[in-house]
Amino acid sequence: MLQNTESAAVEVEALSKTFGAGEPALKGITLKIAAGERVALLGASGSGKSTLIRCICGLETAEAGSVRVFGQTLQAQGRIGRNIRRLRRSIGVIFQQFNLVGRLPVMTNVLTGLAIEMPLWRSMSGRFTLAQRARALDALDAIGLAPQAFQRASTLSGGQQQRAAIARVLVQGARLLLADEPVASLDPESTRRVMDQLAALNRDAGMTLIVSLHHVALARRYCPRVIALRRGELVYDGPSSALTPEFLRELYGSAADELESDELPISISQIPQPARLETTPLAA
Repeated sequence: MLQNTESAAVEVEALSKTFGAGEPALKGITLKIAAGERVALLGASGSGKSTLIRCICGLETAEAGSVRVFGQTLQAQGRIGRNIRRLRRSIGVIFQQFNLVGRLPVMTNVLTGLAIEMPLWRSMSGRFTLAQRARALDALDAIGLAPQAFQRASTLSGGQQQRAAIARVLVQGARLLLADEPVASLDPESTRRVMDQLAALNRDAGMTLIVSLHHVALARRYCPRVIALRRGELVYDGPSSALTPEFLRELYGSAADELESDELPISISQIPQPARLETTPLAA
């Protein structure tokens, strides 16, 4: 059993998930992530990374095991907790797909992060208060997209759209951010900008970050801790600095080439430091 839950942002215990009659996607995963940690979830295609993230935020229900978020049960033994709506307010999720409505302004897309705390009729009608609109503008300014606030989301580049998705999480006021392959479809420059922004959320806003990545280079550069999965099993939980090519070949065999393939052509010292994020508006 897991102990010392007070400082834990996420606790997963003996979590198992199978889709249909196929191979189990998760096989008895147990892990604990402290509040304020920045953790990379690493694995080759089909390792179970996305399934684990979807279980942690309640989008998937596991048939066995449990998930607790900030000390509260999110799901256990195949049943979602009764306080799931309140818990989801503290969990922000961004995906490889940006999940923006292209025909709507960027500001409106960001404001949807407030929908969970509003009556359904108000969120559906787009009736946001001036204070809420100010929060959205502050969030866009913090990630450098304030000039694009009233553009259609479809006019943004891929990297800008992903940063708009991050602004939506900022407006939501999430304490835990789950990012599922957030840079998989981006070019190297956009990848650096988005990863810088995620690191800044963790460093400056104190947000716990779990980011699913497909390449070891990003995990080493941005996350002190790595949790590695292979075919639904947890095979490594430790410092990212230990992920040498030799160690990866031990863990993944021929699949290690997939994880090592896209090394970014820069050194850590060349990565620009992100601007500090203003978090005061979120406390309002």
